Amino acid sequence: MSQPTPSDHRAVVVRATPIELCQFMKFGGLAESGGAAKQVISTGRVTVNGAVETRKRRQLVAGDQVTLAGRTIVVQLAEAAAKPAAR
Repeated sequence: MSQPTPSDHRAVVVRATPIELCQFMKFGGLAESGGAAKQVISTGRVTVNGAVETRKRRQLVAGDQVTLAGRTIVVQLAEAAAKPAAR
């Protein structure tokens, strides 16, 4: 039986990866600005995939989970335009 996804986990769709941690936090609403994101990251209060992360420019890829103050956002890559099937 699979575990339910916690209600505080929210997927944030991005067009391309990798994306910098500070940009993703701003885009995902965990920080009001890039500067605010950089400041909170430097305090050691942000985790990426469960580990404390202090690198502001950490490159995130699809599936990475970023948590601050009990709120978690997950990197989700937008689906690429449909391509014709190979024959």
